[in-house]
This record gives sequence, C-alpha cells and structure tokens, in this order.
Amino acid sequence: QVQLVESGGGLVQPGGSLRLSCAASTNTFSRVAMGWYRQAPGKQRELVARIDSDGNTSSADSVKGRFTISRDNAKKMVYLQMNNLKPEDTAVYYCNRGIVTLAWPWGQGTQVTVSS
Repeated sequence: QVQLVESGGGLVQPGGSLRLSCAASTNTFSRVAMGWYRQAPGKQRELVARIDSDGNTSSADSVKGRFTISRDNAKKMVYLQMNNLKPEDTAVYYCNRGIVTLAWPWGQGTQVTVSS
C-alpha cells in the first residue's frame, strides 16, 4: 500500500514563505501525475497545484504566481514552494495523485497556518 508523508507546515506571518515536502513509497511515482491539495476547516478538499510525469505544472487561480510545485523522481518526492502566504491559505495540505479519483490512501497532511 502506498504511503504518503507530508512535512514542512507551520505557523507563518502573512507574506511569509514555506516549503512543503511529500515522500511517496511507490516505485510507480515517476509515471504518475502528483498534486498538492488543501482542506480548510468547514470546506471541501481542493487541488491547489498539479505536476504531471513530464514536469508540466498547473495551479489554482487562488495560488497562481505564489505557489510552485516541483518533483524529484529519483527521491520520490514532491514539493510545494509557497510564497506571499495569505490568511486564506490556512489549511491542512496533502499530496496525492494528480487525479483525485485515482487517489492513494491519504496521508496525515501538514498544517499550514498563516496569521499575524
């Protein structure tokens, strides 16, 4: 069973930056699209950024220009660089496959809190 372990979250002031990391325990990693999702209290989980197996990326309008997704296939890692953070970015962040209907079991996520 694939395991996903997210890390790098924390408390940051508005305008600050964080870099999230996700380790995946699957040898199929390099062949699948990956995504970063987030879920704020009382809201549905949403996809914020996606990277396909060729390295092509896309992101939600709400984070475009501020968040950058990247991957290291050799290490089976996916990253999310988050800059100019806003209070509305506060959420638990998860990584998983880039197509949510094909998702692996969800990890524990990492909490990001943006507050002064």
